[in-house]
Amino acid sequence: MELTPTQKQALYEQGYVALPGIVPQELVEKALHAINASLGSEGMDPERLPTLRAQTYCPEITASPEITGLLTESPLWSLSESVIGQGSISPVKSGQIALRFPAPGPARPPRPHLDGMHSSNNGVKEGTIANFTALIGVFLSAIPHDFMGNLAVWPGTHRLYEDYFRKHTPQSLLKGLPEVNLPELQQITAQPGDAVLCHYQLGHGITINTSPYIRYAIFFRLRHVNHEQWQWECMTNIWREWAGMHDFVNSRVG
Repeated sequence: MELTPTQKQALYEQGYVALPGIVPQELVEKALHAINASLGSEGMDPERLPTLRAQTYCPEITASPEITGLLTESPLWSLSESVIGQGSISPVKSGQIALRFPAPGPARPPRPHLDGMHSSNNGVKEGTIANFTALIGVFLSAIPHDFMGNLAVWPGTHRLYEDYFRKHTPQSLLKGLPEVNLPELQQITAQPGDAVLCHYQLGHGITINTSPYIRYAIFFRLRHVNHEQWQWECMTNIWREWAGMHDFVNSRVG
C-alpha cells in the first residue's frame, strides 16, 4: 500500500496524514482484549501512574503480537515502507499503550511538544534527544468530538522547527521547545481502526478527556535504519529519512 499524491501533499504541508479504516477490526479487537485483560488482572499501581501516563500503560504486553500486529499485520507497515524506504525501517518491537481516562474539566487546549525530550517520568536520559523518523497512532476507540483525549497537532510546525534548527542547531532543543509562531491547533477525531502518520518533528499534544469514555490508542515510533548516523541532520533536512517522499518534495522545492 502507498500514499496517494493527495496524501503525500498533506504529509508534506501539514506534517501528518489521516488514514481512516486502515487497521482491520479483527486486529483492533485483539488489541482491546489484551489491554482490558491486562487491566483486569494486573491493575495499576497508583504510585506508578505518572510513569504509566508518560511511558505506557500495561507494559507487560507492549511487545505482544496483539499490540505489534496493529502495525506489522496491517497495511500500515507497507505504507510506512513506501514513504521511508523498502527495508529502511528498523524492526519495531513494541507499541506505546496510550490510554486517556475521563478527567474533570474545564476543557483547555494542550501545549505542543516533540517526543524524545527528557522529562522526569518519560525515561529519556537527561542531556539527550531521543528523536526518530515517524510517529504512527492507531485509534482503538471512537473519538468523534474534541476534548476526548484527542491527539492534537499544530499543522506545519515540522517545517517551522526545521527552519529554527537550521538557524540555531538541532542541539538547541536540549534547552527546551523552540518558541515559534504556532498555527491553530487541530484535534484529530477518529473511529476504531483509523490511524495517523506524523513526521517526527510535528508539534503535537494530547487533549484532556472530558467524555465519560476511556480513549484507547497505540503509538509506534519508527526509526530509519541509518537514524543513529543521521540523527541531527534529519532535524535540519526533515525529509532526509523519507526516500519515498524525495521525488514529491523535490517537485515542490524545485
